[in-house]
Amino acid sequence: MGPRGHSLGVFAFMAFFVAQFLRTVPDQLPELYGATLLALSASSAVRFGLWCYERRMPPVAASAPLTGRGLARPTNRQAVQAAVAAAFALVAGQMVSPERWYWAVGAAWWVFVNTTSRGETLIRGFRRVLGTVIGIALGLLVVVPLHGAPVPTAALVAVCVFGIFYSAPVSYTWMMLAVTVMAELLYGVLGVLDPHLIALRLVETGVGALGAVLAVLFVLPVSTHVITDAWIARALRCVHRCTAETAARLQGSATADPTAHVAELEVLLSRVGLSLAPLVHPLNPLRARGRRARRVLALLRTCADEVRGLAAIASDPEASHDPRLSAACERVEAAVEALTTPGSPGVGVPAGGRTAAGPAEEPVLAHLHGIERALHELTAPLRDAHDPGLARA
Repeated sequence: MGPRGHSLGVFAFMAFFVAQFLRTVPDQLPELYGATLLALSASSAVRFGLWCYERRMPPVAASAPLTGRGLARPTNRQAVQAAVAAAFALVAGQMVSPERWYWAVGAAWWVFVNTTSRGETLIRGFRRVLGTVIGIALGLLVVVPLHGAPVPTAALVAVCVFGIFYSAPVSYTWMMLAVTVMAELLYGVLGVLDPHLIALRLVETGVGALGAVLAVLFVLPVSTHVITDAWIARALRCVHRCTAETAARLQGSATADPTAHVAELEVLLSRVGLSLAPLVHPLNPLRARGRRARRVLALLRTCADEVRGLAAIASDPEASHDPRLSAACERVEAAVEALTTPGSPGVGVPAGGRTAAGPAEEPVLAHLHGIERALHELTAPLRDAHDPGLARA
């Protein structure tokens, strides 16, 4: 469906959520439509008019989703998992509360957003419940003394909205904390805030998270190591494209430009970090695999730093072309192929050795040798995707 279809689904579900909670009757629909249009107008005026900060920024790089057909495509499997989780949440949520069952369905559905493997989904479900618990405790301390007063409630709702969008890229737990506090503030304004409702919200959230956990564990599971291997391979190939574009640029090509590939590499590293999050989580009992995952992340970030240095040199029109550059780029390509080919013996010792580049070495070669060393050190944690590789979480 793409991002537009996803956004439409989100909007439709949230509209259903609001209508259910407010117990909207047909006579109230014009008022609800008016409130929705007012919210859309206000957000659009700020987003596209008063503060359209993206006009001064380059286009955001985006990575293509993982490929495949049928059930070999991770997103297709996830769609089935989300449907099963929502069905479980619907039935179990109805058993808990015939009136607030949709909280469980919403919790199950949101757990799957921006995840691809079972490890990511398990961590996200845990963080959702944790954020809800902390948010309930904090909300009771802050919201109850207000007694639904409109002015302080509106101010705190604005703070919560800021907290939701500020913390979303950083911590799902903090985002859910802000969402829960905001929900309690709105309950207070509506005059429905009471301990029973808050406890019911916590239980329904737990039911939804449980449905998501059961679905990812037993319904067409997508293992963490398959997803991490795919994103790491993409990142490594992007490193090679960056070095190849840099070499072509330094050789005088007017069309070669590594800038776009550098931006793409940053996006891919973010995806690698997300896929490895279950392995580096403090509660992961597999400490050795966690250490390997951190090592992989550190070495990939080293590659990214060296690639940025290469791109900066390539942007200098006075930069000279070292005749050894082509050979170094070929070694990087061979190293990437060795790391991304199953059953490969790994990457040999780089031509520059394992020692740091000397002060007299050309800067561009120093960066390339840094990439070679990082790729060589990646051989150990990535040698075998089935045993000594990253975890089968």
